[in-house]
Amino acid sequence: MSARRLTRRTLLGAGGALVWGSAACRTVNRDRDMLVVTFGDSILDCGRYNDLGVTPGQLLVRNDDRLFPEFQGQDLTARGPTRLEHRARDGATIQSLPSQAQSLAVEGHAVALLTIGGNDLIVGLATDRGPGLDRFAQALDDFLGRLPIRPVLVGNVYDPSFGNDANNFLGVDPSIARANHRRVNAALADAATRYGALVDLHAHFLTGTPAWLTRTIEPSLIGASEIRRCFLPHLLG
Repeated sequence: MSARRLTRRTLLGAGGALVWGSAACRTVNRDRDMLVVTFGDSILDCGRYNDLGVTPGQLLVRNDDRLFPEFQGQDLTARGPTRLEHRARDGATIQSLPSQAQSLAVEGHAVALLTIGGNDLIVGLATDRGPGLDRFAQALDDFLGRLPIRPVLVGNVYDPSFGNDANNFLGVDPSIARANHRRVNAALADAATRYGALVDLHAHFLTGTPAWLTRTIEPSLIGASEIRRCFLPHLLG
């Protein structure tokens, strides 16, 4: 994942919220206190799927050096005061995002992390012939356009089958499901170019093992750390 220093721009958004960043950013310029806000689904809200309740957002803010000594000193707290506001919810779809942003007040330096689309595929988009995917892309753009945070780091949808059709768990023709998975990820990538940066979870998880997942599709403790690994370069530069 390539990195480019954030171009600094400060704008006043609706309600006096401070919106930071450039739509073309690739990393976050860290020179002040930071707020990290998570949005989306169980890729970021996976604490219930490991015994310790660990999420990627927690690890990004403060690494657990006992569990993951490889990342000692590689967290946002090591760079300065950082606060996590965790709004992502297991099971969320694109229609859930506006409720996650309700009553959101942003004052100062903030970055948003977003993962969405996996549940939309499971509940119908995997077999969609067009209109549903178009509505997904429009709803994503509507949400991000109103969100008073820049940059937004958008994680795409990984493949729980690790690219192997023998691991198909949806009961859907893999050729159709994979084509729609690509279209969802294309919509996420397009939005990322306008609102922040793409975090390529899909490519990284294709290099992984089943130990990264639990209950077929959910991030395990190791998976939570691997998700953190993908977001980390965009935050630390």
